[in-house]
Amino acid sequence: MGRPPRLLCCLFLALSLAAAARAATRHHEWEISYQFKHSDCVRKLAVTINGQTPGPTIRAVQGDTVVVRVKNSLLTENVAIHWHGIRQIGTPWADGTEGVTQCPVLPGDVFTYAFVVDRPGTYMYHAHYGMQRSAGLNGLIVVAAAPGGPDAEPFAYDGEHEVLLNDWWHKSTYEQAAGLASAPIVWVGEPQSLLINGRGRFANCSAMAAGACNAAHPECAPQVFAVVPGKTYRFRIASVTSLSALNFEIEGHQMTVVEADGHYVKPFVVKNLNIYSGETYSVLIKADQDPNRNYWLASNVVSRKPGTATGTAVLSYYGGRSSPRRPPPTAPPTGPAWNDTMYRFRQSVATVAHPAHVEPPPPRADRTILLLNTQNRIDGRTKWAINNVSFTLPHTPYLVAMKSGLLGAFDQRPPPETYEHRGYDVYAVQENPNATTSDGLYRLRFGSVVDVVLQNANMLAANNSETHPWHLHGHDFWVLGYGIGRFDPAVHPSTYNLRDPILKNTVAVHPYGWTALRFKSDNPGVWAFHCHIEAHFFMGMGIVFEKGVERVAELPRDIMGCGKTKGGH
Repeated sequence: MGRPPRLLCCLFLALSLAAAARAATRHHEWEISYQFKHSDCVRKLAVTINGQTPGPTIRAVQGDTVVVRVKNSLLTENVAIHWHGIRQIGTPWADGTEGVTQCPVLPGDVFTYAFVVDRPGTYMYHAHYGMQRSAGLNGLIVVAAAPGGPDAEPFAYDGEHEVLLNDWWHKSTYEQAAGLASAPIVWVGEPQSLLINGRGRFANCSAMAAGACNAAHPECAPQVFAVVPGKTYRFRIASVTSLSALNFEIEGHQMTVVEADGHYVKPFVVKNLNIYSGETYSVLIKADQDPNRNYWLASNVVSRKPGTATGTAVLSYYGGRSSPRRPPPTAPPTGPAWNDTMYRFRQSVATVAHPAHVEPPPPRADRTILLLNTQNRIDGRTKWAINNVSFTLPHTPYLVAMKSGLLGAFDQRPPPETYEHRGYDVYAVQENPNATTSDGLYRLRFGSVVDVVLQNANMLAANNSETHPWHLHGHDFWVLGYGIGRFDPAVHPSTYNLRDPILKNTVAVHPYGWTALRFKSDNPGVWAFHCHIEAHFFMGMGIVFEKGVERVAELPRDIMGCGKTKGGH
């Protein structure tokens, strides 16, 4: 016999009041500035938080409010910070996406972000202005489950470590952006180094001019992760790479995947983990190997032909006879073949919801949007386009323009939500590579259920298709399915996983493949959805969704002051 409705209401109220009583406010004071750093032993200017890159880890408990007061001391650059994976329910203006939810923070100005972390899990933050993310402005967010709540972790461990993976260039982001905007394009190239927790070693350090690279600099000494023999450890792993898809391995130790993008996973065991830009995972390892030697943590480029040495750190056992700083006696693992697409595809398919934490998706969608990723040309410049439209950001943020009635601030015509899929050959170079640009957006009915199918295709060069990790702001989505080849709306929806799909905020679209996702448009605001590869978004691979803007509260004045709101700061 169930509880009476009034008792249920009272129980829910009591739980809500108890959660509110536990919630805390976590305050942070950040100064953003350029500092000379030796992240891979090469001296280079980096964008730092309080002088450090990566920035400090934000730690909170589910239900807490995080307040970050940001002072922009870059002097000649604006800044905006995105809290990647935090849904910003009720605070869409705090999403930190320049051109979408706010005007950037001007040099010398101070801006305060305040938001509630409503889900436990592993998340990240990073710059969302120009290509600043690749310059060092990034870090982790770790949210613990509320004590006694329904989101308690369905696994046990004795300790935990945090791993932030990144790729690193010696050219400035200004040089990279100028090259991408040039005709012909000057591509950013492969990164010079791969970093683990902001540390790596440039492979050609000895060949550089005297003083340019210092292999003994403490800032590039490998990170050491200490473990106690016999204990189980949770490794929280996040990728903020600008370009690279990575394969991560802890030498000699099997990893059990238990969390992805803040959601619990049906555990599965891997030797190495494929992780794409914008994704986070938690894995468990058992410290059960020979404690008298050290082991490599290794990250390697996959999905692109590698031109970068393995990124490394060290796993060291307490009580062992090996010094924590001593390199392991073996060569660093090189990972699987970089072009083994099906190996990575199978790992994507294996990632489903934990049986005790399945959130069933709605059985059907109200609207389906098919998005074709293609590489195109516009006025002699190389661009990326979605359904033959290359995205550009407006000068007045969408959220501000729509709440203020500034309809002339962006193109009111919606972009196309499908393409001629029946006759499109995803394996061929398209006959007409020309495209157009637009800053129009997709308007969704508030509360509706939306399916989005991302379709990958051949690039401008024959026999070439890349992995694209797509990130949705303001929402989690169910990953319903993956495929290789052209998606057929009349056939493939019958293969969707509606039983236990994982919820994520970032998902990979494999070479020549498709990925289907479903979400509820139930978070009022304006939200970006884009490829998380920095250069690809810069070149137009993204879209924007709007839903329920009329439900958004009065906007803070601090997010204004650019475009048609100049003088409104």
